[in-house]
Amino acid sequence: MIDRSRREPGMKPPLRGKNRSGSEAGTESSRSAPADAAGTESETFESRKSKALSSIVYIKFEGQKAQSRLPAGIDPSIPYPIQLQTPVKKIDPSQITEESLLTGMLRVLAWEPDNPHAERYRDYISAIRPMLYEELIAAGVQKAEEQDWVVAEEIFLAASGLRPGRPEPVVNLALMHEAHAQQLAQAEREEEAEQEDEAAFKYYQHLLNAAQRFPPAYYHAAFFFLRKHNYDRAVALLTTYIGMSDDEHRKERAKTILDKLKSMGYLDTLFKEAYDFIQMGEEEKGLARAREFVQKYPDVWNGWFLIGWANRRLGRWEEGAKAFTAAIDKGAQDADVFNEFAICRMEMGDLAGARSSLEHALRLEPENVKIIVNLGALAFRQGNRTEAEGFFRTAIEFDPSDRIAHEWLKRLGVELDNESRNSDE
Repeated sequence: MIDRSRREPGMKPPLRGKNRSGSEAGTESSRSAPADAAGTESETFESRKSKALSSIVYIKFEGQKAQSRLPAGIDPSIPYPIQLQTPVKKIDPSQITEESLLTGMLRVLAWEPDNPHAERYRDYISAIRPMLYEELIAAGVQKAEEQDWVVAEEIFLAASGLRPGRPEPVVNLALMHEAHAQQLAQAEREEEAEQEDEAAFKYYQHLLNAAQRFPPAYYHAAFFFLRKHNYDRAVALLTTYIGMSDDEHRKERAKTILDKLKSMGYLDTLFKEAYDFIQMGEEEKGLARAREFVQKYPDVWNGWFLIGWANRRLGRWEEGAKAFTAAIDKGAQDADVFNEFAICRMEMGDLAGARSSLEHALRLEPENVKIIVNLGALAFRQGNRTEAEGFFRTAIEFDPSDRIAHEWLKRLGVELDNESRNSDE
């Protein structure tokens, strides 16, 4: 992720509104006990940590039989973690391979980087696999792009544990959690999305508070705050980035974003107040601010989007549709605009128009589960159950845990196969 381009988050309001013991090889083994939860870590993280370490056993190469098979570079005076594929009561020295040692040490470095023997594990790994850090970063990026979030997280944590102090894995962890948050938000799993954004925020804060500045952290954090509509913070980070970076392409991009923020009124107090009021459920106050903003910036489509958003939430479908039409006429080409417009058109009985808007939104974001589900709901409303089922099945292919798509399929009387049900569970 860190070395690859990322799409800029949209600058618009969202639609909706956390005692190590070794054992002698050949004798009974003892599993590692998870460390106490740190005050800043979530229970979800601790749960993942406990699960990851549950397959680790510690051994010491004691005794003649064990030491006869001692791998090169191993210190027989300290315990080493072994990754078990299946639970066993005893470890046979012949079962201990370089790969099982390497996997065990990486997992411990990922989840317990402060292990008392961590430095010895790092030395061993660096000696036998000197390029492993780079391999881990590349593998983590691939898994994140495949949306295999659990595996991507552990790989980046392992890279961080292997090279503590290096900022690249931390940036990638932040980007990964951000990407996961956006996927969850599209599936309308808002609480989980917020938890992922909180994790991303903590990683960005860690990087921004570091004694040695890492320019890419400022760049990516700026886009994170743009997506969260914290424009003042984004401007500060982009400005700082421009002053420290030697990446001319990204610097020009940062300058373009700053100019866009200023020209489109994002830094205007009226826009901030309108957005905040609508998000907090005070639509009338937000609507009043949004109208003032539009008077000040009549050609900026985002102001019209705010008016449409507030009216849609108030159930004023015609007023909302007019505002979204104005936003589109002013140049809006954002999936959320067309999705919101479709909701108003659907409620007004314009099903053909709603479908046209949703299809346009889907062309802009082909994997947006929320839009796919809305197309299914519209097909159902039009009496096309077969087509509706196809949309809901497609949504589940993109996000097997999407609750709304599953509820629609149950309403249609569709039984999913075992694999799909297990994914949901």
